Amino acid sequence: MAKATFALSTLTTLLLAAASVQAAEPLQSLGKGEGRVDIVAWPGYIERGDTDKAYDWVTQFEKDSGCQVNVKTAATSDEMVSLMAKGGYDLVTASGDASLRLIYGKRVQPVNLTLVGDYAGVDNRLKDAPWFTVNGEHYGVPFQWGPNLLMYNTKTFTSAPDSWDVVFKEMTLPDGKSNKGRVQAYDGPIYIADAALYLKAHQPELGIKDPYELNDTQYAAVLELLRGQHDLIHRYWHDYNVQMSDFKNEGVVASSAWPFQANALIAEGQPIATVFPKEGVTGWADTTMLATDAAHPVCAYKWLSWSITPKVQGDVAAWFGSVPAVPAACKDNDLLGAEGCKANGFEQFDKIAFWKTPTSKCEAEGQCVPYSRWTQDYIAIMGGR
Repeated sequence: MAKATFALSTLTTLLLAAASVQAAEPLQSLGKGEGRVDIVAWPGYIERGDTDKAYDWVTQFEKDSGCQVNVKTAATSDEMVSLMAKGGYDLVTASGDASLRLIYGKRVQPVNLTLVGDYAGVDNRLKDAPWFTVNGEHYGVPFQWGPNLLMYNTKTFTSAPDSWDVVFKEMTLPDGKSNKGRVQAYDGPIYIADAALYLKAHQPELGIKDPYELNDTQYAAVLELLRGQHDLIHRYWHDYNVQMSDFKNEGVVASSAWPFQANALIAEGQPIATVFPKEGVTGWADTTMLATDAAHPVCAYKWLSWSITPKVQGDVAAWFGSVPAVPAACKDNDLLGAEGCKANGFEQFDKIAFWKTPTSKCEAEGQCVPYSRWTQDYIAIMGGR
């Protein structure tokens, strides 16, 4: 229950501080770099060519800046928040369901954008996004964004499934076998929003407007759906390597997934594809945020500038299957290709329900179920309760 206790404490901090975030004074100039930068990041976000020599945006940075890059990967937003609370890291690539918790928990500090390369080149849809901009202060720099897609086995599905039905309802799949024990769901409380988005389409009488803003009645219906789904689940995944192995070796044929897993499996020649189901998708817009107590702030700022250069942005998008935060990255990148941004969802921005931290006070319902309950209840559901 440690995860639940931590989530509860961070949400309490968030709610108490929400009305009066006191921003620390950001740096006004940069001196000599400290020689290293320590980053908490999603898997696949910071590559130095170890897996594929073509994908390396660390080596040149280290050579140019004199700052050694050290990376700690995290598989969930809750893990990122926990790591930043423990300290020892300069930067974190936080998704929208973590960023406000980090801000209100005073784990990250405002960024002086005049010290960050060409911020003007950042996508206008992201520049002042509410998941990292509070009281006019920017607590980070947009990095990448994308959808949580339905990944499926093309031998099982002779045509692309058009609905999340295949992971939420027991059914016979096109290969004549049941989906029971052959589908997966994400091991993170934020997955409750995926179920809410599904019910928004299939039970309109519930009146769900925002999958992250649920009243008690809506929330109860979502939990009922997820409890029913439990009997279908092969595994609640959070490790992308384990999920990839499950699709190859354990008979898993459908699941929510990041584009990263699908790209990697397809590159191996596996019978895998993804689809944007008719109910819509949740998604993530990730921000590189600077720790309040960063030990290497100059190197951190150097990385922030490097992270939004078009070449880096395009290479990351090609590797991860994400969309660059800098539209210029969509052009003239050999790894991403001419249609890479479109294929990864550049034009789907307005159709994605981006992750954000649920709070008790919300626009849609006035009084909503906070993330602390999401955490406690989802842990129980994964345990079969």
